[in-house]
Amino acid sequence: MTGVTAPVRLRPEIAALPPYRQGKQASPDAFKLSSNENPFEPLPAVVEALHGALHVNRYPDAAAAELRQVLADRFGVGASEVHVGAGSVSILSQLLLAAAQQGDEVVYAWRSFEAYPGLVTVTGATSVQVPNLPDGSHDLAAMADAVTDRTRVVIVCTPNNPTGEIVTTAAFEDFMARVPETVLVILDEAYAEFVTEDDAVDGESLTERHPNLVVLRTFSKAYGLAGLRVGYAIGPAYVLDAARSTAIPLSVTEPGLRAAIVSLEHEDELLERVGRITRLRDQVRQSLIDQGWDVPRAQGNFVWLPTGAQTAHAAEVFDRAGIVVRAFAPEGIRITVGEPASVDKLLGAAQEVVRTL
Repeated sequence: MTGVTAPVRLRPEIAALPPYRQGKQASPDAFKLSSNENPFEPLPAVVEALHGALHVNRYPDAAAAELRQVLADRFGVGASEVHVGAGSVSILSQLLLAAAQQGDEVVYAWRSFEAYPGLVTVTGATSVQVPNLPDGSHDLAAMADAVTDRTRVVIVCTPNNPTGEIVTTAAFEDFMARVPETVLVILDEAYAEFVTEDDAVDGESLTERHPNLVVLRTFSKAYGLAGLRVGYAIGPAYVLDAARSTAIPLSVTEPGLRAAIVSLEHEDELLERVGRITRLRDQVRQSLIDQGWDVPRAQGNFVWLPTGAQTAHAAEVFDRAGIVVRAFAPEGIRITVGEPASVDKLLGAAQEVVRTL
């Protein structure tokens, strides 16, 4: 712009904060395995519901009352103990804004979901990152040790994105026993429906047991509604009321609400698809192990390859093979389990990479 003599003064920590980086898009002849999207097209019933929700000249129900009641009935809680947002990450942002500010601390494992550091920075609070254990799982004992009188929030991600490891019920209960009830614990279960390990913690069974716990879930992954942005939280009403106070009004669209309700009505069909994805995930993981990879226990809809210093090179090899992956240099690569037709290309590229490690 001409005539500007002085720049706008921005918060320096925000000006220095890199924006969230979406998974790279794929060319028409490649497979996009970078964003943990569900490869299946929406159910016919969902498509029909979307056609009936096209009155976009009207605002949606800001309270998401019908969807909240459906979820409340499912979880055995009151509707006030359910919050709906534009994806679970938006609710996470609202919770952080409600609980943390400058001078406070937010504890979470690292590496974990790449949005965590930025969301904490926006609140003005300080991130306390606790390194994962060598197998890619949370070090819950160290996370509990990291809680101080400045800690306002602890985030537990299970299955952990991007490593895929779970938190067990026993470990989580031990952890919660050590965390003061004045500290908000957020259990981020974006990939809960893909979990097949019997000992994994399940937030659905914990919502009445811990007064400082909020469980996050999403319709983006297992339910295949990533493009409609609908997530939800289960937790104490007063905490969710605070989150609602920080939310951008009317951020969940009517098509999103309709699609989520219909998806819950047809959950059996969707979970059958999830079963196909998890079986393919286990097959891919075993094939990678047979190639010589050290692959953590995969419990999301993705696998993690610890490529270390060779991460950038490995991503290029996959890209040349027509497989778009999510690279987290200098640690590793996350690869979504997507279309079955992608598996041969994926394994071929992985075999080429593992020879150089």
